[in-house]
Amino acid sequence: MKEIGVKKQTALTYYEVALSELPEEYKKLLQQAENALENAYAPYSMFRVGASVLLENGEVIIGNNQENAAYPSGLCAERVALFAAKAQYPDVAIKALAVTARSNTKELLQSPVTPCGSCRQVMAEYEKYNAYNFPVILGGSEDVVWVVPNASDLLPLTFAGEGIKRE
Repeated sequence: MKEIGVKKQTALTYYEVALSELPEEYKKLLQQAENALENAYAPYSMFRVGASVLLENGEVIIGNNQENAAYPSGLCAERVALFAAKAQYPDVAIKALAVTARSNTKELLQSPVTPCGSCRQVMAEYEKYNAYNFPVILGGSEDVVWVVPNASDLLPLTFAGEGIKRE
């Protein structure tokens, strides 16, 4: 294929750390995500996800996945938490987001689960809206945690919405 422009490489930077190495604030946030998944409504997939959002004002908003027999009608834990945070505190920046998941065996997964594309788009939108990048803390087994420094890094070439703005 003939090159017609500058090719840009995208790469995701994340840090794999032991839970004990996380700052205390992130440990607490991850624990709140863990607590949130207990109330997930996942009768079809049996895959429960919990999320917690730390806001700049110190408030923590939790969310969990909510399934529905009509699959598109459900909502992921990340978006439940993010939408609730912005509904309650529309002008407060997001400081961090934590996510964890369990399968039907109720065991923590060995590797952290990453957010779906829709959740990544919402995270990128809120980073842009707040003009503030926030980390995403992804919990897995009790010893493995991934920290993505900027939520928008999870979705390179994000849809920015410039083409849909009207004067």
